[in-house]
Amino acid sequence: MRRVLAVTFLSVVPSLRLAGQVPDTTPPPLVTSGALVVAPDTAHRIRPMGAFLRSLLVPGWGQAATGRRVSGALFATWEGVSAMMTLKAQSEMHYLKETHSANLRAKRQEVQDWIVLWVFNHLFAGAEAFVSAHLQDFPKDLKIRAFPGGLGISLPVPRP
Repeated sequence: MRRVLAVTFLSVVPSLRLAGQVPDTTPPPLVTSGALVVAPDTAHRIRPMGAFLRSLLVPGWGQAATGRRVSGALFATWEGVSAMMTLKAQSEMHYLKETHSANLRAKRQEVQDWIVLWVFNHLFAGAEAFVSAHLQDFPKDLKIRAFPGGLGISLPVPRP
């Protein structure tokens, strides 16, 4: 009998909702220009796979699209360095081949090394862009400080 009464009471009494569980019913702001209103958290987001493919194609492009312009510039700079060094080493290898030099084998290895670094830059830039696209919503105000007893992390928490 008590169980039936408890089940009846729990099903009749409305469930309580916390303030964080109440859906937001505020209307969007009125726009008189006819422009499309986009939620602020999705205004400039790029999908992780899109960032990956951009940086795989041109290293630094995915980083720039996610707002990480410095790391994008570093990947683009390294792309240029590795491309030019590959071309330079290839030119030197062709010269050594024409002169029948004994150093041809070492120069051929240098060309291969620069090509590997060039390909690695593309793959690493794509992976870094993929991760940075996932972390776009992570707070930028995270700070790590050294204290006498160890490390401390501070993260600003918004007040209600």
